[in-house]
Amino acid sequence: MTDVLNRIRRDLRRLGLIGTETAIAAAVSGGSDSVALAHALGCLASDGEVRFAGIAHFNHQLRDASNDDETLSGRLAESLGVPFVSARGDVRGRAAAERRSIEDAGRRARYDFFDRARAELAADVVALGHTRDDQAETFLLRLVRGAGPRGLASMYPRNGAVVRPLLGCRRAELRAWLAELAARGVACTAFADDETNDDVAIPRNRVRAELLPLLQSRFNPEIVDVLADEADLARDSWAIVEQAAAGTGLAEGDGGHREEPRPPGGTELDVGRLMAVDPAVARVVLWRAMTAAAGGREVGYRHVAAAMDLVREPGDRSIDAPGHRVERIGGRLVLVNRPSATRGRGPVNDGSNFFRHPLSIPGEVTLSDSARVTAEAMRRSDAAVMDASAATGRGASAIVRADLCASLAVRNRRPGDRFRPVGLGGAKKLQDLFVDRKVARPERSRVPLVVDGTDRIVWVAGHGIDEAFAVTDAAQAVLLLRLTRP
Repeated sequence: MTDVLNRIRRDLRRLGLIGTETAIAAAVSGGSDSVALAHALGCLASDGEVRFAGIAHFNHQLRDASNDDETLSGRLAESLGVPFVSARGDVRGRAAAERRSIEDAGRRARYDFFDRARAELAADVVALGHTRDDQAETFLLRLVRGAGPRGLASMYPRNGAVVRPLLGCRRAELRAWLAELAARGVACTAFADDETNDDVAIPRNRVRAELLPLLQSRFNPEIVDVLADEADLARDSWAIVEQAAAGTGLAEGDGGHREEPRPPGGTELDVGRLMAVDPAVARVVLWRAMTAAAGGREVGYRHVAAAMDLVREPGDRSIDAPGHRVERIGGRLVLVNRPSATRGRGPVNDGSNFFRHPLSIPGEVTLSDSARVTAEAMRRSDAAVMDASAATGRGASAIVRADLCASLAVRNRRPGDRFRPVGLGGAKKLQDLFVDRKVARPERSRVPLVVDGTDRIVWVAGHGIDEAFAVTDAAQAVLLLRLTRP
């Protein structure tokens, strides 16, 4: 008991998360980590180290036991003598209405509630029960998705009004501490086990149930601590690079003195000044400027790397990026947040407008010609009767790996698009594929492409999937992608 509390106390002080006058509310789901968090805050409040403002519980209404979790959380608040606030939300309905995944819709609903609960409880911060195990899982999830230092920093001990006092604690030791409290007669140490945590179709659960145990048994018994430490190092590295990027004066897109007017709706960066800073700093400057121009769409490493190629190589050229174009014009890099023709090369994309739309899981995108592209998570066993990539006269479907498709979008083709068709053994230009398939030129820009968060082509609708996303293991979770035309 003393070891757990001392570690939490040390981290609170070391990281400057809260002080003796900080009013803190605990977000309690009913699971072991959040129940332990509430008891820890109760102990610290008794010692005068924090002000325990109360317990907040959000009922997602996704499980049969959701109401029991709410009752458990209320009883815990009563036993600790603190106020209790709760709310219920139709997460499934919100996911459908906003075309988001259940997980994403639940997170948004939960954080909206935290803001309301903080105000109702007059709390300065809301504490979440994320542990060192959660941090390691987050690091692995982001690593396999290709995140850089910013993503690998994983969960921050403090993010605005949210604090995470348990990031230094392991889940197993918190459960052992609760058992110790129960043996000493402390009330309300029971917790609920969420049965959805056993569903390995959810990527985080699969990391927890399969990947981490494999790494622990075959590579390093201390892998959880190693990964959590790596997250700390990535966070420190990102802070240094981010600070350096801000210090260049380029981070907000201020390219210095310009005799020519800024293009409408665009941002300019000075190529010479970008070349003068460290490449890592230049990439952050570019990423920030491109993210601002992307209109909420995700800018990945490949987009920034392509923009860096424009910086390094002389000549007026351009690339297409999510929601905008990046053009090299003399000594300037111009980011225009609307489609535009490549200067000096005539119209691109057969004169058709570019489009790109985020695709939630589950969710759908309706295109201008009324065609619909949908994505749905499903178990491999349910998909066994379907062909891996099937097409009909009025639509098509494909089954792809879910673990590589956390973030999807639907767009049309761009100059230079390439992908690796299953069975070909190499990359192929999309233009060549359309020629081989005898797709009429006016139709080529109407073919929807499903792409991942780094703009890799996952599926050329009706024409095949990229081999990187092919399902090769019967245990893999899968996505069903469909194209339906009117």
